Amino acid sequence: MFIRPARVDDRDRLYEVCLRTGASGRDATAIFADPCLLGHVYVGPYLALEPDLAFVLDEDGEAMGYVLGARDTVDFERRCEREWWPPLRERYADPAAGRSWTPDERLCHMLHHPVPTDPAVAADYPAHLHVDLLPRAQGSGHGRRLVEHLLSRLRAMGVHGIHLGVDADNEGAVGFYRHLGMRPVRQEAGALILGMPLTPGTPEH
Repeated sequence: MFIRPARVDDRDRLYEVCLRTGASGRDATAIFADPCLLGHVYVGPYLALEPDLAFVLDEDGEAMGYVLGARDTVDFERRCEREWWPPLRERYADPAAGRSWTPDERLCHMLHHPVPTDPAVAADYPAHLHVDLLPRAQGSGHGRRLVEHLLSRLRAMGVHGIHLGVDADNEGAVGFYRHLGMRPVRQEAGALILGMPLTPGTPEH
């Protein structure tokens, strides 16, 4: 397996990978009625708005995983608000409050009401990433290779820090990122925010 830049024609496959790893690394196909919703939230905006920070783990021409990044989270969120979310909001209704939501409705609420990144986190760790691997590609160091590939690109761009969010109860994921050098910087609503400086002089908390 080798790492290459993502292509336009990878979109459907990367949406599939996202869905098949969307339940804390396990297959979420049975959870969501609309198989594209997870991809619309966690893959599509990166392919559209940060294509030079989208990389694929390729095996014989088929994507087995990916890493996606945004170099400036605050700017990325502004661009999503202008360019990515509006057409999706026309397609997917904002679910009514006051009742239990289905998994699809929770994602629809997210795309109508995205929660902005804490400015204090974005100041020290402006970039962020998402990485997903199908089971076949897990456990062989490919996840680390993907993340390090992205980190190298961000360092070359002069980005001084990166963060990501992970389920606080997902001990495997937390351990993976800590092994890469990331450290907890905040915890909120069951999510642990991990951060890492990329250039000398970036403060660590």
